[in-house]
Amino acid sequence: MRLKFTKMHGLGNDFVVIDATQAPVALTPAQLRFVADRHFGIGCDQLLMVEPARSADTDFYYRIFNADGGEVEQCGNGARCFVRYVHQRGLTAKSVIRVGTLGGVIEPRLEADGQVTVNMGAPVFEPARIPFTAAAEAPLYDLEVNKKIIKINVLSMGNPHAVQLVDNVDTAPVAEDGPLIEAHARFPQRVNAGFMQVIDRSHIRLRVFERGSGETLACGTGACAAVVSGIRRGLLDARVHVATRGGDLVIVWAGAGAPVLMTGPAVSVFDGTVEIPD
Repeated sequence: MRLKFTKMHGLGNDFVVIDATQAPVALTPAQLRFVADRHFGIGCDQLLMVEPARSADTDFYYRIFNADGGEVEQCGNGARCFVRYVHQRGLTAKSVIRVGTLGGVIEPRLEADGQVTVNMGAPVFEPARIPFTAAAEAPLYDLEVNKKIIKINVLSMGNPHAVQLVDNVDTAPVAEDGPLIEAHARFPQRVNAGFMQVIDRSHIRLRVFERGSGETLACGTGACAAVVSGIRRGLLDARVHVATRGGDLVIVWAGAGAPVLMTGPAVSVFDGTVEIPD
């Protein structure tokens, strides 16, 4: 199979974007893993599929596949790349679009300065909806990882997140504990593991071990989840700069019931065609 694609990234969180608006594109998990492979394929953290809208109140449908070949509900950095892509391809002239995903409807907006803002919707804290195994909803949970107990905030930003505070993200045990948190039995659909360092009330540093992809240079939904967690702990104000290894995002959350707004860049790198094994 020969497939046209565009390589994009949001703060180094990189994507292969496929236009499936004119004809459906179906890839097996093995083919998705081939595309994501950085030695034998194109290389990416996620593959993004641009599809026709599935409901009258949306403009497109957006599918996200992790590097391991699994489909997931949401990707914040990918959402920014999505709106940049459909504009560059002439698929829409709107500066604000409504996009359906497995995790619900999102609204990416192109800003006049070239940045992209995404309305990521309101965070979800109810354990069953995340999903997370807990007797009842709580502000913080104890989680046993690597023979120690860590304190985590658990929430969904369209996909599940577990966020912990660390003194320094540079020395945080991301590589050691990240896979253990991701696959912990209390997360039946696995989880994204966030490691957050609070600098002051409007600045944090963040590393995220992403479900199905490992640690990435940036995670948009992870940044949203971290800021929401910090605000709920009383550590952060409503507008926060998030420093990731790939660059900075601005996250705004007004509190309970309000949507989370994420602003950051989205960059096209190159176009190409790849031969995908059957």
